[in-house]
Amino acid sequence: MTRCFSLTEAKNWCYRSSFNKSGLRSTITDLQDGTIMHCWVPKTRNESKPNLLLIHGLGANAMWQWGKILRQMIPYFNVFVPDLLFFGDSYTTQPERSESFQAQCVMRVMEANSVRKLSLVGLSYGGFVGYSLAAQFSQAVEKVVICCAGVCMEEKDLQEGVFRVSDLEEAARILVPQTPQKLRELLGFSLFKPPPLSLVPSCLLADFIDVMYTKYTEEKKELIRAIPKDRKISNIPRISQPTLILWGEYDQVFPLEMGHRLKRHLGDNAHIVVIKDAGHAFILEKPKEYYRQLKSFLVHLQPPPVNPPPNNENHKLSCNAAEVKP
Repeated sequence: MTRCFSLTEAKNWCYRSSFNKSGLRSTITDLQDGTIMHCWVPKTRNESKPNLLLIHGLGANAMWQWGKILRQMIPYFNVFVPDLLFFGDSYTTQPERSESFQAQCVMRVMEANSVRKLSLVGLSYGGFVGYSLAAQFSQAVEKVVICCAGVCMEEKDLQEGVFRVSDLEEAARILVPQTPQKLRELLGFSLFKPPPLSLVPSCLLADFIDVMYTKYTEEKKELIRAIPKDRKISNIPRISQPTLILWGEYDQVFPLEMGHRLKRHLGDNAHIVVIKDAGHAFILEKPKEYYRQLKSFLVHLQPPPVNPPPNNENHKLSCNAAEVKP
């Protein structure tokens, strides 16, 4: 039976409108290897402002995860918000599912938009991608913020009971929910104090699943399976950029110990901030504290630029990528 109205699609429309009003435009970049990347980019680049890349996690598309913070960052940065592969309008025919490949695709989009230097914020799965991007393209990345991403997890952690859900296939079923009950489980794991989820109508949850999780379902699960495969701390590179690690005190997806493990791995180059009374989704639970930490680390409390100079948007694309207007 065809639905007459989708609350999730209506919210998507609101976010698109908000992103447009914030000075961003929707672009599609063809990487010409079977990979298509969607990204929100500035309509007008301000060369006096630094560039900021926001990398989303598994929960939904980029608009839903960055919509609340976007307008607060626009005064200080040229903001770029990509959809990772198999989210939004981004996809690939390539078989690669690693965060390393995701990072390479994102960087090619940045190069196609003539971005040579940037700072980045990676949320959950986006933190894995952001860390890999910082490691592979160290000359381009200036500052790194990793939010609740178990970058220093090891494959053996699954067998040793480090995570509440130790079965990888069950974790994939929760992280890519296909039923209202699984989405309730995901919300329960993500929030420190979730609302009474049994009272949330199943039709609303089913609508969200239909929009966010029925496309590229198996590919998204493959992304999850690829994370711990053969993963050892000894094989994880140490990035050299100044790094802020943000973690929810009661994270049930990646326990707080993962944040401390990453801090030990990076040493004095990083510092960790624990968001009190928050879980994995602290971006939703503690948005003001989240923004305060981002601003302090990325902006150093500098005032926004005044009277930005005119900008030339006619950037040439890199030789192996072409931008197509959707």
